[in-house]
Amino acid sequence: MVRVFPLLVVLVLSACSRSTPASANTDTPAGTQAQPAAEQTPAAAPAAPGVKPVPAQLPDVVARVNGETISKADFEKALQNIESNAGGPVPPDQRDRVYRGVLDQMIGFRLLIQETQTRKLAVPDAELDKRIAQIRSQFPSEEAFTKTLAQQNVTLEQLRADARNDILVGNMLQTEVAPKVSVTPEQVNDFYQKNPGQFQQPERVRASHILVGFPQNADEAAKKEARTKAAEILKDVKAGKDFAALAKQHSTDPGSGQNGGDLGYFQQGQMVPPFDKAAFSMKPGETSDLVESSFGVHIIRVADHQPARTVPIDEVRPQIQQYLEGQGRQQQTQVFVDTLKAKGKIEIFI
Repeated sequence: MVRVFPLLVVLVLSACSRSTPASANTDTPAGTQAQPAAEQTPAAAPAAPGVKPVPAQLPDVVARVNGETISKADFEKALQNIESNAGGPVPPDQRDRVYRGVLDQMIGFRLLIQETQTRKLAVPDAELDKRIAQIRSQFPSEEAFTKTLAQQNVTLEQLRADARNDILVGNMLQTEVAPKVSVTPEQVNDFYQKNPGQFQQPERVRASHILVGFPQNADEAAKKEARTKAAEILKDVKAGKDFAALAKQHSTDPGSGQNGGDLGYFQQGQMVPPFDKAAFSMKPGETSDLVESSFGVHIIRVADHQPARTVPIDEVRPQIQQYLEGQGRQQQTQVFVDTLKAKGKIEIFI
Protein backbone atom coordinates (compact mmCIF):
# COMPACT_ATOMS: atom_id res chain seq x y z
CA MET A 1 0.00 0.00 0.00
CA VAL A 2 1.24 3.45 -0.87
CA ARG A 3 1.44 5.60 2.24
CA VAL A 4 -0.70 8.70 1.90
CA PHE A 5 0.95 11.01 4.40
CA PRO A 6 4.76 11.18 4.38
CA LEU A 7 6.49 10.85 7.74
CA LEU A 8 9.71 12.51 6.66
CA VAL A 9 8.86 15.88 8.17
CA VAL A 10 7.72 14.23 11.38
CA LEU A 11 10.98 12.33 11.69
CA VAL A 12 13.11 15.40 11.05
CA LEU A 13 11.08 17.40 13.56
CA SER A 14 11.57 14.61 16.07
CA ALA A 15 15.31 14.78 15.50
CA CYS A 16 15.37 18.55 15.90
CA SER A 17 13.34 18.39 19.09
CA ARG A 18 15.97 16.17 20.63
CA SER A 19 18.68 18.74 20.05
CA THR A 20 16.62 21.69 21.32
CA PRO A 21 16.60 22.65 25.02
CA ALA A 22 13.44 21.53 26.76
CA SER A 23 12.61 25.07 27.90
CA ALA A 24 13.27 27.37 24.98
CA ASN A 25 12.18 30.66 26.52
CA THR A 26 13.61 34.05 27.36
CA ASP A 27 15.33 32.67 30.44
CA THR A 28 18.19 31.25 28.41
CA PRO A 29 21.71 32.54 28.09
CA ALA A 30 21.53 32.27 24.31
CA GLY A 31 18.09 33.10 23.01
CA THR A 32 17.32 32.95 19.30
CA GLN A 33 14.58 34.63 17.30
CA ALA A 34 12.18 32.35 15.49
CA GLN A 35 12.01 33.26 11.82
CA PRO A 36 8.79 32.69 9.82
CA ALA A 37 9.16 30.13 7.07
CA ALA A 38 8.91 31.59 3.61
CA GLU A 39 7.11 28.54 2.30
CA GLN A 40 5.42 26.55 5.03
CA THR A 41 2.31 24.45 4.57
CA PRO A 42 -0.23 25.13 7.33
CA ALA A 43 -1.61 22.26 9.37
CA ALA A 44 -4.97 22.78 7.73
CA ALA A 45 -6.20 25.28 5.18
CA PRO A 46 -8.94 27.66 6.33
CA ALA A 47 -12.36 26.24 5.60
CA ALA A 48 -15.30 28.18 4.22
CA PRO A 49 -18.06 29.24 6.62
CA GLY A 50 -20.47 26.42 7.31
CA VAL A 51 -17.89 23.65 6.88
CA LYS A 52 -19.49 20.20 6.96
CA PRO A 53 -19.24 18.60 10.41
CA VAL A 54 -16.96 15.59 10.83
CA PRO A 55 -18.69 12.68 12.60
CA ALA A 56 -17.45 11.73 16.06
CA GLN A 57 -17.00 8.11 14.95
CA LEU A 58 -14.85 7.80 11.85
CA PRO A 59 -15.34 4.94 9.37
CA ASP A 60 -12.49 2.54 8.64
CA VAL A 61 -12.05 4.22 5.25
CA VAL A 62 -12.35 8.02 5.31
CA ALA A 63 -11.77 8.61 1.59
CA ARG A 64 -10.94 6.92 -1.68
CA VAL A 65 -8.76 8.52 -4.37
CA ASN A 66 -9.03 6.93 -7.79
CA GLY A 67 -9.75 3.63 -6.08
CA GLU A 68 -6.99 3.88 -3.45
CA THR A 69 -8.17 4.12 0.12
CA ILE A 70 -7.20 6.59 2.82
CA SER A 71 -7.77 4.65 6.00
CA LYS A 72 -8.96 5.85 9.37
CA ALA A 73 -5.61 4.72 10.80
CA ASP A 74 -3.61 6.84 8.33
CA PHE A 75 -5.88 9.82 8.91
CA GLU A 76 -5.61 9.58 12.69
CA LYS A 77 -1.84 9.18 12.42
CA ALA A 78 -1.63 12.39 10.41
CA LEU A 79 -3.74 14.18 13.02
CA GLN A 80 -1.57 12.85 15.86
CA ASN A 81 1.57 14.08 14.11
CA ILE A 82 0.07 17.55 13.66
CA GLU A 83 -1.07 17.71 17.28
CA SER A 84 2.35 16.57 18.44
CA ASN A 85 4.11 19.25 16.43
CA ALA A 86 1.56 21.87 17.56
CA GLY A 87 2.11 20.91 21.19
CA GLY A 88 -1.52 20.15 21.95
CA PRO A 89 -4.82 18.69 20.73
CA VAL A 90 -7.03 20.30 18.13
CA PRO A 91 -9.43 22.71 19.89
CA PRO A 92 -12.99 21.33 19.79
CA ASP A 93 -14.34 24.42 18.03
CA GLN A 94 -11.72 23.97 15.29
CA ARG A 95 -12.15 20.21 14.87
CA ASP A 96 -14.25 20.25 11.68
CA ARG A 97 -12.07 22.85 9.94
CA VAL A 98 -8.79 21.16 10.86
CA TYR A 99 -9.96 17.62 10.08
CA ARG A 100 -11.30 18.67 6.68
CA GLY A 101 -8.10 20.53 5.92
CA VAL A 102 -5.90 17.57 6.86
CA LEU A 103 -7.99 15.21 4.74
CA ASP A 104 -7.78 17.60 1.80
CA GLN A 105 -3.99 17.65 2.10
CA MET A 106 -3.87 13.86 2.22
CA ILE A 107 -6.04 13.61 -0.87
CA GLY A 108 -3.87 16.14 -2.67
CA PHE A 109 -0.68 14.30 -1.81
CA ARG A 110 -2.18 10.97 -2.92
CA LEU A 111 -3.13 12.54 -6.25
CA LEU A 112 0.40 13.84 -6.70
CA ILE A 113 1.88 10.40 -6.00
CA GLN A 114 -0.50 8.83 -8.48
CA GLU A 115 0.46 11.40 -11.12
CA THR A 116 4.16 10.53 -10.70
CA GLN A 117 3.20 6.91 -11.31
CA THR A 118 1.17 7.84 -14.41
CA ARG A 119 4.18 9.72 -15.75
CA LYS A 120 6.44 6.75 -14.90
CA LEU A 121 8.87 8.94 -13.01
CA ALA A 122 11.77 7.29 -11.19
CA VAL A 123 14.31 8.10 -8.50
CA PRO A 124 17.93 6.88 -8.81
CA ASP A 125 19.01 4.75 -5.86
CA ALA A 126 21.90 7.14 -5.21
CA GLU A 127 19.51 10.08 -4.79
CA LEU A 128 17.29 8.04 -2.46
CA ASP A 129 20.28 6.92 -0.38
CA LYS A 130 21.39 10.54 -0.08
CA ARG A 131 17.96 11.59 1.19
CA ILE A 132 17.93 8.84 3.82
CA ALA A 133 21.43 9.86 4.91
CA GLN A 134 20.23 13.46 5.27
CA ILE A 135 17.39 12.34 7.51
CA ARG A 136 19.74 10.20 9.59
CA SER A 137 22.10 13.14 10.01
CA GLN A 138 19.38 15.09 11.83
CA PHE A 139 19.65 12.67 14.75
CA PRO A 140 22.39 12.69 17.37
CA SER A 141 22.99 8.96 16.95
CA GLU A 142 21.90 5.88 15.01
CA GLU A 143 20.17 4.70 18.18
CA ALA A 144 18.05 7.87 18.32
CA PHE A 145 17.15 7.45 14.64
CA THR A 146 16.10 3.83 15.14
CA LYS A 147 14.16 4.68 18.30
CA THR A 148 12.19 7.39 16.51
CA LEU A 149 11.31 5.02 13.69
CA ALA A 150 10.01 2.55 16.27
CA GLN A 151 8.00 5.24 18.06
CA GLN A 152 6.39 6.20 14.75
CA ASN A 153 5.76 2.52 13.91
CA VAL A 154 7.72 2.96 10.70
CA THR A 155 10.17 0.50 9.22
CA LEU A 156 13.23 1.58 7.28
CA GLU A 157 11.57 0.19 4.14
CA GLN A 158 8.52 2.38 4.74
CA LEU A 159 10.76 5.37 5.31
CA ARG A 160 12.50 4.71 2.00
CA ALA A 161 9.12 4.44 0.29
CA ASP A 162 8.05 7.77 1.81
CA ALA A 163 11.35 9.35 0.81
CA ARG A 164 10.99 8.05 -2.74
CA ASN A 165 7.48 9.54 -3.01
CA ASP A 166 8.68 12.80 -1.52
CA ILE A 167 11.46 13.08 -4.10
CA LEU A 168 9.18 12.07 -6.97
CA VAL A 169 6.55 14.65 -6.05
CA GLY A 170 9.18 17.33 -5.46
CA ASN A 171 10.83 16.71 -8.81
CA MET A 172 7.49 16.72 -10.62
CA LEU A 173 6.42 19.98 -9.00
CA GLN A 174 9.76 21.55 -9.83
CA THR A 175 9.08 20.78 -13.49
CA GLU A 176 5.38 21.56 -13.43
CA VAL A 177 5.20 24.54 -11.08
CA ALA A 178 8.53 26.36 -10.90
CA PRO A 179 8.48 27.69 -14.51
CA LYS A 180 5.11 29.33 -13.80
CA VAL A 181 6.39 31.35 -10.85
CA SER A 182 7.96 34.74 -11.48
CA VAL A 183 8.46 37.63 -9.08
CA THR A 184 9.37 41.07 -10.42
CA PRO A 185 11.31 43.82 -8.63
CA GLU A 186 8.11 45.87 -8.67
CA GLN A 187 6.28 43.16 -6.74
CA VAL A 188 9.06 43.09 -4.15
CA ASN A 189 8.88 46.88 -3.78
CA ASP A 190 5.09 46.74 -3.49
CA PHE A 191 5.22 44.12 -0.73
CA TYR A 192 7.77 46.15 1.21
CA GLN A 193 5.69 49.32 0.99
CA LYS A 194 2.44 47.61 1.96
CA ASN A 195 3.87 45.74 4.96
CA PRO A 196 5.94 48.30 6.89
CA GLY A 197 5.30 46.59 10.22
CA GLN A 198 7.20 43.51 9.10
CA PHE A 199 10.41 45.45 8.67
CA GLN A 200 10.64 47.15 12.06
CA GLN A 201 13.75 45.94 13.85
CA PRO A 202 13.98 46.60 17.60
CA GLU A 203 17.15 47.66 19.36
CA ARG A 204 19.50 44.71 19.39
CA VAL A 205 22.96 43.63 20.41
CA ARG A 206 25.43 41.12 19.07
CA ALA A 207 27.57 39.68 21.82
CA SER A 208 29.78 36.77 22.82
CA HIS A 209 30.14 35.36 26.29
CA ILE A 210 32.14 32.93 28.36
CA LEU A 211 29.96 31.08 30.84
CA VAL A 212 31.26 29.34 33.93
CA GLY A 213 28.09 27.52 34.84
CA PHE A 214 26.68 26.19 38.06
CA PRO A 215 23.42 24.26 38.73
CA GLN A 216 20.35 26.37 39.45
CA ASN A 217 20.16 24.81 42.92
CA ALA A 218 23.88 25.34 43.55
CA ASP A 219 25.01 26.11 47.08
CA GLU A 220 27.19 29.09 47.93
CA ALA A 221 30.39 27.03 47.79
CA ALA A 222 29.68 26.00 44.18
CA LYS A 223 28.86 29.57 43.22
CA LYS A 224 32.06 30.83 44.85
CA GLU A 225 34.10 28.26 42.93
CA ALA A 226 32.52 29.43 39.66
CA ARG A 227 33.21 33.08 40.49
CA THR A 228 36.85 32.29 41.26
CA LYS A 229 37.34 30.46 37.99
CA ALA A 230 35.56 33.18 36.00
CA ALA A 231 37.73 35.84 37.65
CA GLU A 232 40.86 34.02 36.46
CA ILE A 233 39.49 33.85 32.92
CA LEU A 234 38.61 37.56 33.06
CA LYS A 235 42.24 38.32 33.92
CA ASP A 236 43.29 36.53 30.74
CA VAL A 237 40.72 38.48 28.74
CA LYS A 238 41.97 41.80 30.13
CA ALA A 239 45.55 40.71 29.42
CA GLY A 240 44.63 40.57 25.74
CA LYS A 241 44.22 36.85 25.21
CA ASP A 242 41.89 35.83 22.39
CA PHE A 243 38.28 35.91 23.65
CA ALA A 244 36.99 33.30 21.22
CA ALA A 245 39.81 30.88 22.07
CA LEU A 246 39.12 31.32 25.78
CA ALA A 247 35.40 30.68 25.18
CA LYS A 248 36.15 27.47 23.32
CA GLN A 249 38.46 26.38 26.12
CA HIS A 250 36.43 27.37 29.18
CA SER A 251 32.79 28.17 28.39
CA THR A 252 30.22 25.67 29.63
CA ASP A 253 27.49 27.01 27.33
CA PRO A 254 27.00 24.15 24.84
CA GLY A 255 25.19 26.40 22.38
CA SER A 256 27.90 29.01 21.92
CA GLY A 257 31.11 27.73 23.48
CA GLN A 258 32.42 25.95 20.42
CA ASN A 259 31.54 29.01 18.31
CA GLY A 260 33.89 31.17 20.33
CA GLY A 261 31.05 32.32 22.57
CA ASP A 262 29.18 34.08 19.76
CA LEU A 263 25.45 34.45 20.52
CA GLY A 264 24.56 36.35 17.37
CA TYR A 265 22.08 39.22 17.56
CA PHE A 266 19.36 39.36 20.22
CA GLN A 267 16.86 41.93 21.39
CA GLN A 268 15.88 43.01 24.88
CA GLY A 269 14.00 40.39 26.83
CA GLN A 270 15.54 37.38 25.10
CA MET A 271 18.18 36.85 27.74
CA VAL A 272 17.96 36.44 31.50
CA PRO A 273 17.66 39.88 33.17
CA PRO A 274 21.22 40.28 34.56
CA PHE A 275 22.74 39.30 31.19
CA ASP A 276 20.25 41.49 29.31
CA LYS A 277 20.96 44.54 31.48
CA ALA A 278 24.71 44.24 31.13
CA ALA A 279 24.76 43.61 27.37
CA PHE A 280 22.47 46.52 26.51
CA SER A 281 24.44 48.95 28.69
CA MET A 282 27.70 48.31 26.83
CA LYS A 283 29.23 49.77 23.68
CA PRO A 284 30.75 47.73 20.83
CA GLY A 285 34.16 46.40 21.80
CA GLU A 286 33.54 46.60 25.55
CA THR A 287 33.93 43.64 27.88
CA SER A 288 31.91 43.29 31.06
CA ASP A 289 33.03 42.47 34.55
CA LEU A 290 31.62 39.26 36.01
CA VAL A 291 27.85 39.01 35.50
CA GLU A 292 26.03 36.42 37.56
CA SER A 293 22.73 34.83 36.50
CA SER A 294 20.82 31.68 37.36
CA PHE A 295 22.97 29.86 34.79
CA GLY A 296 26.33 30.81 36.25
CA VAL A 297 28.92 33.55 35.85
CA HIS A 298 29.27 35.31 32.49
CA ILE A 299 31.96 37.39 30.87
CA ILE A 300 30.29 39.35 28.06
CA ARG A 301 31.85 41.09 25.08
CA VAL A 302 29.65 43.23 22.82
CA ALA A 303 30.48 43.22 19.11
CA ASP A 304 27.66 45.45 17.84
CA HIS A 305 24.83 47.51 19.31
CA GLN A 306 22.14 48.62 16.88
CA PRO A 307 19.33 51.07 17.67
CA ALA A 308 15.74 50.35 16.65
CA ARG A 309 15.27 50.96 12.96
CA THR A 310 13.29 50.24 9.82
CA VAL A 311 15.30 47.72 7.82
CA PRO A 312 16.09 49.14 4.36
CA ILE A 313 14.57 47.30 1.44
CA ASP A 314 17.97 46.43 -0.01
CA GLU A 315 18.74 44.36 3.09
CA VAL A 316 15.55 42.32 2.88
CA ARG A 317 15.00 42.18 -0.86
CA PRO A 318 16.28 38.56 -1.15
CA GLN A 319 14.02 37.41 1.71
CA ILE A 320 10.97 39.13 0.20
CA GLN A 321 11.80 37.60 -3.17
CA GLN A 322 12.03 34.16 -1.58
CA TYR A 323 8.79 34.65 0.34
CA LEU A 324 6.83 35.76 -2.73
CA GLU A 325 8.26 32.93 -4.80
CA GLY A 326 7.17 30.52 -2.07
CA GLN A 327 3.66 31.95 -2.15
CA GLY A 328 3.62 31.61 -5.91
CA ARG A 329 4.71 27.98 -5.73
CA GLN A 330 1.98 27.24 -3.20
CA GLN A 331 -0.65 28.83 -5.40
CA GLN A 332 0.52 27.05 -8.54
CA THR A 333 0.77 23.75 -6.68
CA GLN A 334 -2.85 24.15 -5.58
CA VAL A 335 -3.87 24.89 -9.16
CA PHE A 336 -2.07 21.73 -10.28
CA VAL A 337 -3.71 19.62 -7.56
CA ASP A 338 -7.11 21.05 -8.49
CA THR A 339 -6.63 19.89 -12.08
CA LEU A 340 -5.84 16.39 -10.80
CA LYS A 341 -8.95 16.47 -8.63
CA ALA A 342 -11.08 17.57 -11.57
CA LYS A 343 -10.08 14.58 -13.68
CA GLY A 344 -9.93 12.08 -10.84
CA LYS A 345 -12.53 10.25 -8.78
CA ILE A 346 -12.54 11.46 -5.19
CA GLU A 347 -14.88 9.79 -2.69
CA ILE A 348 -15.10 11.20 0.84
CA PHE A 349 -16.91 9.18 3.49
CA ILE A 350 -16.94 11.63 6.40
